Amino acid sequence: MIYDVKNISFTYPSRDAPVLNNVSLTLEKGEILSVLGPNGAGKSTLLGCLTGLLSVLSGSISVNGRDISDISRRETAKVIGYVPQSHSPVFSYTVLHFVMLGRAPHVGAFSKPKKEDEETAYDALKTLSIEHLALRPYTQLSGGERQQAVIARTLAQQPEAILFDEPTAHLDYGNQHRILNLIKTLSNDGYGIIITTHNPDHALMLGGRAAIIDRNGNVDSGGCGEIITEDKLKEVYNTDLRLLYIEQLARTVCLPAGLPAAAISQSANNNRGSDCANS
Repeated sequence: MIYDVKNISFTYPSRDAPVLNNVSLTLEKGEILSVLGPNGAGKSTLLGCLTGLLSVLSGSISVNGRDISDISRRETAKVIGYVPQSHSPVFSYTVLHFVMLGRAPHVGAFSKPKKEDEETAYDALKTLSIEHLALRPYTQLSGGERQQAVIARTLAQQPEAILFDEPTAHLDYGNQHRILNLIKTLSNDGYGIIITTHNPDHALMLGGRAAIIDRNGNVDSGGCGEIITEDKLKEVYNTDLRLLYIEQLARTVCLPAGLPAAAISQSANNNRGSDCANS
């Protein structure tokens, strides 16, 4: 087990009510945990606690059987990779050099990266299919390209678990699905994955387990099919969302009420067109 989170609570000094309230979670190798919840519910805060960047008020977080507070930042970085929502460039590194920063936990304090570290970084760029950006200044990337470079940097880190904070937020539709497919592949390769998302459909596509944080900082977790229900989604998002099984996709999708009828009507029209074409 990579993560064993027991009854953690957290609040910011400026708030009276807890952001996280008695939260318990686990993460195994090769497992995906999708974290859902409304804006401000505490999804990013939870990841901050899981990386050790934020200190919990109570409860415990164990990483590979050790309390996270007893592990150095360097050792933590060898196990846990973190992909933030956004990253603002400071220095105009080339993309390759930026990705090589992910090798820092594996390079001695007074040592320089070796050829093997550069090869690992380049392989990470190839995994994201952005090796053509290797020599471009990181400061000249678009928001979507920058997000992919940050993911590549985390892959170069070679951790056991990767925490993604809304990794598709700045990506176009095609790249969103490429990243989701990458996350699925990483899970199959043995990485433990935690991903926060506003899109229940992304959680359904990934499968595995899900956790929903409500506005009071409480977390309900379990299998996707158990946690992601129409009643629960309506309660959390205050919106009428429907779960429909689409035979052509061989999976359940999440859609706002009102859209399915239009989609079905369009599908029927398309089918009629095909029938006419074949007659």
